[in-house]
Amino acid sequence: MNIKQAKAEITNTIKAYLSKDELGNYAIPSVRQRPVLLMGPPGIGKTQIMEQIAHETGIGLCAYTITHHTRQSAIGLPFIEHRNYGGEDVTVTEYTMSEILASVYSLMEKTGLKEGILFLDEINCVSETLAPMMLQFLQCKTFGNRKLPEGWIIIAAGNPPEYNRSVRDFDVVTLDRVKRIDIEADFSVWKEYAQRKGLHGAVVSYLDINKDNFFRMENTVDGPQFATARGWEDLSELLTAYEKLGIRAGREVIGEYIQLPAISRDFANYLELYYKYQRVYHVDDILKGAYEKITLSQMKAAPFDERIAVMNLMLSRLKDSSGKAFAADRLTEALYDSLKKTFSAADKGEHAEKVLEELAREKRAELKKTSDAGNSDLKERNGMLRLIAALEDFALYLKTEGIPDSESTDALKERFRSFPEMREEAVNTASEELNNAYSFLEEAFGDSQEMVMFTTMLTSNADTSLFIENFGCEPYYRHNKELLFDDTRSRITKEILDAKKAPAEDTADADVLKEIIEKF
Repeated sequence: MNIKQAKAEITNTIKAYLSKDELGNYAIPSVRQRPVLLMGPPGIGKTQIMEQIAHETGIGLCAYTITHHTRQSAIGLPFIEHRNYGGEDVTVTEYTMSEILASVYSLMEKTGLKEGILFLDEINCVSETLAPMMLQFLQCKTFGNRKLPEGWIIIAAGNPPEYNRSVRDFDVVTLDRVKRIDIEADFSVWKEYAQRKGLHGAVVSYLDINKDNFFRMENTVDGPQFATARGWEDLSELLTAYEKLGIRAGREVIGEYIQLPAISRDFANYLELYYKYQRVYHVDDILKGAYEKITLSQMKAAPFDERIAVMNLMLSRLKDSSGKAFAADRLTEALYDSLKKTFSAADKGEHAEKVLEELAREKRAELKKTSDAGNSDLKERNGMLRLIAALEDFALYLKTEGIPDSESTDALKERFRSFPEMREEAVNTASEELNNAYSFLEEAFGDSQEMVMFTTMLTSNADTSLFIENFGCEPYYRHNKELLFDDTRSRITKEILDAKKAPAEDTADADVLKEIIEKF
């Protein structure tokens, strides 16, 4: 299965394992809660989906790359204990708590979360001395004589032997005690993730055209050569950072991430074209509605891959403006709610400055708890940091200006006024850019596959889809309706074809379906 299907399966498994009966006992006893074993090629996102699952289910996450551990850190250090057996004093060897299990208890103490995921990566690459203990842990959920606490689910991941020479095979006894999920690289699923996360447009558009280059492994006389999802994502982050710094990534840099020379050279050539399209098409002018006729003519005459690249350039800009608008909207709402609490407390005689400082401390504590749990989301984290900064700024304003409590409410309302104004400006900018993008593409392509692709891009990207969901976009709705129409038409056509294959007594149904399709 692909990584998206694996995520859904693991989420369902966790829900089942953590479900309880009417007496509060786990419906599936711990001994029957098989550890999940994810097996798949490197760099396809096994660790990322653990973070996503923990965040979405609201449980904790302790993640370890098990190859970094020794037998002592995993099991604990030995120490001598004195016992009396049958009237005879003896010394016995016991062990301190495993570092891994200790981290689980530590996270529970920090966050208050009693349930979570213990994720062990590269499980089949452990050292020879640690291998028996890891097999015991998968089978019995214990390190030495200490057990993983109830409510914690083991998920382990490893690479098949064709990708790693140092892997160890699991025996039948172990495999019969785990829930094994085999994963394969799937570009279409990764593309959804890449668009949601807003990865660099050059990477997404290049792979859209060259899907076979998304994941490749080759063994050569010079050693293994490869291109992986992890490599593309890390390269994307570097390209984005480089562009902000005014640095151009060359072939050598690309080859440091995409370690298959033929693909890295090909992408380097494409990246030069991508930057050329930036210069030629003046995307910022298009989004301002100030494009020239020559730009429109070039787009109409452009080959398909060039069109995709330009649409990704536009999407990148739209993602930024939509993200800023949505962030401004969320900040304004969150700050408004916090100020309402401040005004209510001030009416009861509390100092507004102290209330704001306390609210900021509460938000920091909440942010730390989420971070400690290992399930924080970057956008939510940034939103919380903006709110904390605003609360602290408002408190500092009251303090430095020496505003008395009797005037604090009016003063805070006046200072807050700029936030709705900034939100409105950001929303208007993003809306205008979306409308201008559609106007340009409609004039260039009319009702074509490019319009379907562009609408799908906006739907798949987290920032643009959230913005449209909350603030609307008329041309998007129009083209999305046409897209849904095409889907409906395809479905009905399939039903007609299936009906034609049906027995003779069902031909009346086929005639009805034919009438329906003709109406479309």
